[in-house]
Amino acid sequence: MLNVNNLHVFYGESHILRGLDFLVTPGKICGILGRNGMGKTTFLKSLIGLLPSKEGEIKFQDSSITTLPPERRSKLGISYVPQGREIFPQLSVHENLLLGLEAHPEKPSMYDDEVFELFPVLKQMLTRKGGVLSGGQQQQLAIARSLVSKPKLLLLDEPTEGIQPSIIQDIEEVLWKIKQAGEVAIVLVEQYLEFAWRLSDTYYVMEKGQFVAQGEAKGECDPSLLEKLTA
Repeated sequence: MLNVNNLHVFYGESHILRGLDFLVTPGKICGILGRNGMGKTTFLKSLIGLLPSKEGEIKFQDSSITTLPPERRSKLGISYVPQGREIFPQLSVHENLLLGLEAHPEKPSMYDDEVFELFPVLKQMLTRKGGVLSGGQQQQLAIARSLVSKPKLLLLDEPTEGIQPSIIQDIEEVLWKIKQAGEVAIVLVEQYLEFAWRLSDTYYVMEKGQFVAQGEAKGECDPSLLEKLTA
């Protein structure tokens, strides 16, 4: 689904991402783990095209998208849920969901009701402005807005940040359902290690703009990896 080779990204003169190689396949969740300030969000922004790459290649479904602008990548099926959610607070839940259709390949006039099977609480709040929702409800809306576009690759940046435990559990169940359907690949940037480890099939650990460890997320988290992530 996504294959990244030798990716280098700069902020001005600062060399942030240094020669990243990365792979995620359909129906799998790949966790990007690491402490704050290590380049995880920069990596997601480079995948969606918000930050240009200085060197390297990004392939999506075997085609290079390295030079494509964000809107082209979005229409190909790459959807991004940023840290902090960034819903439109003055628009209703319904209007926020309609905006998600802008990236849908067939441009339907209405989203599919199946989004409410994943997030039933949103059906009761369609006329409410996004800004009055709780943080957890806004996070559900942000993910739902991405899903109505029928993405093939879903990029999630810290979806549990500032969210109450009950909503975290709801989000985890949604991601399991997406994973079990086997059609969408998910890249999950997350500091809540237990959450990420339960969901992920594979993981990459980022440190100072480089992947310093990677592997399959099987069984209990390796103590040496846990120490690296919590030091």
